[in-house]
Amino acid sequence: MLPIVDVKTMQESDRATIASGTPSRELMLRAAKGIFDSYAWSGKTLIVCGVGNNAGDGYALATLLYEANLSCEFLLLSDRFSEDGRFYFERCKEKGIAHTFWNGSFDFSPYAQIVDCIFGIGFRGIPDKNTTALIEAINQSGKTVISADINSGLGGDNGLGTPYIESNLTVAIQRCKPGHFLARAKDAIKEYKVIDIGIQTPDEDIFLLEEDDVSKLFAPRKNYAHKGNYGYVAILGGSVEYSGAAKLANMSAAALRAGCGVVTLAVPESITQSVSPYLLESTLLPIPADKSGKMQYDPDLLNTVLARYASIAVGMGWGSSESYKDILSYLLKNAHQPLIIDADGLNTLSTMDLNLLKEANAPIILTPHLMEFSRLSGLSIKEIEADPIKHAKVFAKEYGIILLLKGCCTIVTDGEIVYLCNRGSAGMATAGSGDVLAGTLAGLCGYLAPDALTVASGAYLAGMAGELAEEKGNAISMVASDTARQIANAMRVLTNSHKYLKK
Repeated sequence: MLPIVDVKTMQESDRATIASGTPSRELMLRAAKGIFDSYAWSGKTLIVCGVGNNAGDGYALATLLYEANLSCEFLLLSDRFSEDGRFYFERCKEKGIAHTFWNGSFDFSPYAQIVDCIFGIGFRGIPDKNTTALIEAINQSGKTVISADINSGLGGDNGLGTPYIESNLTVAIQRCKPGHFLARAKDAIKEYKVIDIGIQTPDEDIFLLEEDDVSKLFAPRKNYAHKGNYGYVAILGGSVEYSGAAKLANMSAAALRAGCGVVTLAVPESITQSVSPYLLESTLLPIPADKSGKMQYDPDLLNTVLARYASIAVGMGWGSSESYKDILSYLLKNAHQPLIIDADGLNTLSTMDLNLLKEANAPIILTPHLMEFSRLSGLSIKEIEADPIKHAKVFAKEYGIILLLKGCCTIVTDGEIVYLCNRGSAGMATAGSGDVLAGTLAGLCGYLAPDALTVASGAYLAGMAGELAEEKGNAISMVASDTARQIANAMRVLTNSHKYLKK
């Protein structure tokens, strides 16, 4: 797992390291050395600098390039400097390293690469018009771009911002920050490296999930086993209005491909005929329906479900109905197994007393996207996006649940630890992708511990499947079933086992 620290923690750790005896200029030089060692420099380098210590890293880098007989020049936004930045800038002047000031236009053609040292991790807000024009000019230059610590324009804690530098390489100093992965970061950063400059950070509670972390969950299976060893899983969803027969089938396929033993689709009896042709390996459980074709509250039938299944996913394709409150309330009060509440289940839950979550005896997993989380939390989308990790963590801790906040980088937290999952493809922004994820989670929770790591690994597995699906087609024409079909190949990659299907 890759440890992540937020901006405040990084800044406090930087100050503490300086207070304990490491000069700030030494740390600046170490950062420059780390950037220097992270790239194979050739030709002339243009270092673009703002006014803070991020610019100082650029000035210190120039001294190293000069000592290595590599040509470099500066493009400056201002003649203002931080104290340490001025120290290294004066050294550059002594060496005769040329500089010029941005005046709205510049010829980038003589340079092989551009180093972005405009803003650091502390930047917030929107660049002024002059800086915006510079960022846009760099992005349009066609040159290789290396960003120091984080791409200028991106928020260090949330990955938001516009405009922002689009880098070929971003060199994160000491630790990655949330803004290296969240929101726009995936479009901004093609590759990143992390350099250690000797800043001591406290024990982390935010981690980027990596392949080895997920692979460890999937031990080789014994031959002496049967389907019951890997869990019976139920998926409660569907309605006449949102029958989504194929999507429900994709969910069941995703659950089975994730490794559970049996999947049962529990759907209103009004849509069983439309769903059954799509099912091959899954079983079907008809639920009494009302006149509108929506699932009725039937405690006896719910007791049957609770007695039989190891995990339950609920709410997909429900639409809206007053009976859903009764169904959810009964499940929350009586379930002992993991409950994955998704889609219309979340919308129903947002109209109920959320204290039911606190009182539940079962592990509860909520899988909202931003709008659904806004309904649940009462926060605006803008508020959530400004600090998504904090808000997800606070909500999960308050209600004693595991929260999976969907996005191009998914956040999973139980209120104590936070996992970021950066797998997935642009083609997954399509109807039904959330259903595939819910099915994957239900399948994993059928036989693995229903904790934050398992839930994050489900997001990782589904995201990897989405990447494989995009490789076989393209992002524009992808549909959710493409992702579902690639879960087996993603699992094969994770387990490195010949028992899983080849591409």
